Amino acid sequence: MRIIVILAFIGILASLASAGVYLMRDKGTTNRTVNALTVRIGLSIVLFLFVLLAHHMGWIQSTGF
Repeated sequence: MRIIVILAFIGILASLASAGVYLMRDKGTTNRTVNALTVRIGLSIVLFLFVLLAHHMGWIQSTGF
């Protein structure tokens, strides 16, 4: 479970970094920044839904904080 979450976070950060690179390099002339940010949002939503499913299925337990 931890590996899946860590890989998702790495993917989110990589997408965010690539969006920053595209923003600096392209100066707004292409849609690559928007596409990279769209991928980041999609990965974030999938990760959130996966954590909800894992909690519902009992794969992870809440700590009560």
